Amino acid sequence: MIEPAYGASSGTAATASAEPGTTRRRDLRGGSTPPRRARRSGVIGERRPSARPAAPSRSKVKRPVWSTLVTVLVVPGLFATAALPAYASVYAPELGTSAASAAQQGRSFVVSSEAAAQAIDRSGLSATSEDEMRARIADPARAARVAKYLASGAVEAGDDYPWFYQAADYEGGGLSPLGYYYRECVDFVAWRLNRDVGSTEAPFAFTWPYLTPGGGDARQWASNWKRHGWPTGKEPVAGAVAWFPGNHVAYVKEVFPDGTFLIEEYNHGMSHAYGQRILEVSDIALFLYAPPLP
Repeated sequence: MIEPAYGASSGTAATASAEPGTTRRRDLRGGSTPPRRARRSGVIGERRPSARPAAPSRSKVKRPVWSTLVTVLVVPGLFATAALPAYASVYAPELGTSAASAAQQGRSFVVSSEAAAQAIDRSGLSATSEDEMRARIADPARAARVAKYLASGAVEAGDDYPWFYQAADYEGGGLSPLGYYYRECVDFVAWRLNRDVGSTEAPFAFTWPYLTPGGGDARQWASNWKRHGWPTGKEPVAGAVAWFPGNHVAYVKEVFPDGTFLIEEYNHGMSHAYGQRILEVSDIALFLYAPPLP
């Protein structure tokens, strides 16, 4: 017996085996597909589609090789630059790596053979002749000072100051080996103190750092003597320093029986020259006696 297929539309025949145990098949060759039955929701064990929409697929963008290389090199450099302190410098001397390292560590380095072999052009140079050397040594102002000194009679009077020919401070002169300006009263007196103890060449016994470290002007000599604890007094003694409150010092050469005394000095009256005077005790504010050897 042939039965119509389950759910077949009118006019559509579906055949199935009438024999028991055989399954029935729908014949899809003719007509439209029968409608599906609606599925019930909420059935236990049923797999329902996810409510989350599927993420859209992303297509891979192929990055050029040079872009990756720039990123690798630049990005770490940005972090390193940001980490520098405010006082850091990116300047480096134009030296080779080994030379710069040696210079920073205070070590010597070998000059390349090519640099050492380079010849220096000396064609435009010549040796200084004897006449040129004499012209350089010759100093008209110095010659005039020597002539004036010799004509003054200082040598006959007993002056032995060794730097009588040097330019004074107002002439652009500098400091003597004793630390005072040439041909000043303080430099002459310091020389005499050295001579009296036999110190006539460097290193001298009495210099500015030892005699008057608190100041080199003559007005400061008395306070320096007191600071040292060296003896001072009102009695003239040969070899003592005669101190004037008006920024001047002199050397006591000789004391006479009548109480007067002979002084030797430089730069009295701003002359920057040697001179002698005979004075009385009342003319001197204080006598500074010879200091001990350092």
